[in-house]
Amino acid sequence: MSATAVHSLWTTAAGADPISKIPTPKIEYGQLSPTLIILGAALIGVLVEAFVPRKSRYYAQVFVSVVALCAAFAAVVALAADGYGTTKAHIAAMGAIAVDGPSLFLQGVILLSGLVGLFTFAERRLDPEAHGNRVDSFAAQGASVPGSDSEKAAVKAGFTTTEVFPLLLFAVSGMLVFPSANDLLTLFVALEVLSLPLYLLCALARRKRLLSQEAAVKYFLLGAFASAFTLFGIALLYGYAGSMSYATIAQVVDGSITNINPALADTMGNDALLLIGGAMIVMGLLFKVGAVPFHMWTPDVYQGAPTPVTGFMAAATKVAAFGALLRLLYVVLPGLRWDWRPVMWGVAIITMLGGAIVAITQTDIKRLLAYSSIAHAGFILAGVIATTRDGVSSVLFYLGAYSFVTIGAFAVVTLVRDAGGEATHLSKWAGLGRRSPLVAAVFAVFLLSFAGIPLTAGFAGKFAVFKAAAAGGAAPLVVVGVLSSAIAAFFYIRVIVLMFFSEPRPDGPTVAVPSPLTMATIGVAVAATLVLGVAPQYFLDLANQAGVFVR
Repeated sequence: MSATAVHSLWTTAAGADPISKIPTPKIEYGQLSPTLIILGAALIGVLVEAFVPRKSRYYAQVFVSVVALCAAFAAVVALAADGYGTTKAHIAAMGAIAVDGPSLFLQGVILLSGLVGLFTFAERRLDPEAHGNRVDSFAAQGASVPGSDSEKAAVKAGFTTTEVFPLLLFAVSGMLVFPSANDLLTLFVALEVLSLPLYLLCALARRKRLLSQEAAVKYFLLGAFASAFTLFGIALLYGYAGSMSYATIAQVVDGSITNINPALADTMGNDALLLIGGAMIVMGLLFKVGAVPFHMWTPDVYQGAPTPVTGFMAAATKVAAFGALLRLLYVVLPGLRWDWRPVMWGVAIITMLGGAIVAITQTDIKRLLAYSSIAHAGFILAGVIATTRDGVSSVLFYLGAYSFVTIGAFAVVTLVRDAGGEATHLSKWAGLGRRSPLVAAVFAVFLLSFAGIPLTAGFAGKFAVFKAAAAGGAAPLVVVGVLSSAIAAFFYIRVIVLMFFSEPRPDGPTVAVPSPLTMATIGVAVAATLVLGVAPQYFLDLANQAGVFVR
């Protein structure tokens, strides 16, 4: 090429005013404020770890985390009051984030779950003091090998892993974006942001560290597989629709798109890409909610992770993942309803029955609650299958009710202790009702709610979900759900009978007296369980108002 040709090319490019070609991003900071507050506080938490003296870090981290979660919740309430859940619902951040009823409702539930879960993270009175220092549920030094001299030195020096607080906030920030993501790339970034801190948190138990690290490795490896499936599904859907945007993909699915990308003209509209890609993304989300057959990580991780982490993860991750699943099925793939509904029927049925039947054989209280959570994923899927507005609102209500009961139940598990830490084997819980009637009664309330006994939040949630499923033409699914509930009620009632009608063992565990933090967690959970059970109508109406996705 001659010098003049190069020169003319250069002048043509310069004359085109390249600056005006790059559009300025338009970000609605006010509407994204809940997520931005949490992310900002997480970054402040990292700086606290770097610059604040070790003695003061715990108090600084708890203060920053509580203020951030309260401020973000206030921002969600302000947005909802301003009409962003109903009349002003729209797509923000240049098409990346949906600000609508379901996203605000689920963000509120996630923030409250995070706040209540944070109190159990901050608990420091359950274990006996080590070398004159109060200790929490987390390893003294996460990087030291279990049982090594460096770990013993860290315990003796009174170190604590205060990094758990910014990790919790990073996980919450990912969970806030996950159900409100409006394009596939945002969905994947949010998935990674919520998952990576959880992998770390699972490995940080103070007692039984090897079991905890094994749980984290299992969760990480299986989570990486699920992320890979999701990413591959995203690539296939992009090849199918020529866009990452939910709205564009939905338009290509129902055939209403007009402008076809010439580079993708050969693959656009290829149904094989759509079906395989959609199935892979749904598979990744079903892994996160713990549905059968993608549930294998759940019991091991719930058992091995520190119990405060298990409670937070069991509640908040399910809320975020079901929100993302709802948006994907209702906004992106409503045109594929006849394809995904039969598959979801099968998944819901084996999840309800599998969780309930396998739970009967469990002898560890944390594994029992893990299989119980798998069964609950099946019940919630019944609401997802309804494909009506009532289906969405019933799922939102169920997630809100379920999250508080779960965190409360795991908070009670942290109190029952013997010389080795938490006494999670069921045989140790025999006669607990005689030894400390209040703790056993509170746990019984949570178990009755899980079982769906009337006047508890669990009953109101199951009733709403099954009613929506029946109205949506899935009556056989409701029959399976009721049968699964009956099977599940057996093992919940069995634990209650064990606590109240068995003789306490002389070498049985003691019930630790917690600080006001864990008391607040359990108190809020009991109040939510009873209020949502006795007078659910206000909250059902709230979920109903929030049940419309912006498209």
